[in-house]
Amino acid sequence: MKMFMLKSMLIAALMFVSVLFGMEQANNGIQKMKGYSEDQFKGAFTLQESGEGQLEASILGNDVSSHDLEQKKKELEEMKAFNFFSSLGKNLANAVSHVTEKIIQLITGLIKGES
Repeated sequence: MKMFMLKSMLIAALMFVSVLFGMEQANNGIQKMKGYSEDQFKGAFTLQESGEGQLEASILGNDVSSHDLEQKKKELEEMKAFNFFSSLGKNLANAVSHVTEKIIQLITGLIKGES
C-alpha cells in the first residue's frame, strides 16, 4: 500500500511539473511566433510601489485601492444580506459530516466488538 501511494504521489508530482513546463514552453512558443514581447499585456494581478512608498494594485487593468475594499466591506456589512444557498450548503455539510461520523463510529464499534 505504501509503494502504491508513493508511486501515485510521484506520478501526480511529475504530471504537475509537466503541466507547468508545458505552459512555459507554450508561452515561449507564442512569443517566438509573434516575434516580439508586448509589455502592455501584464498579469491579471499587479502590484506597484508609488513614489510615496504606497502599494498600488491593479486587477485586470482596473486600479484598486484599500479605500475601495474597505468601502465595499462596509457596504456588505450594512446590507447584512441573508444568502439562502450559503446557509443551505452549511446545513447540508453539517448533516453529511454528522452522518459520516455516526457511520464510522458504528463500523469501529462492530470491529471492536468482533475482536
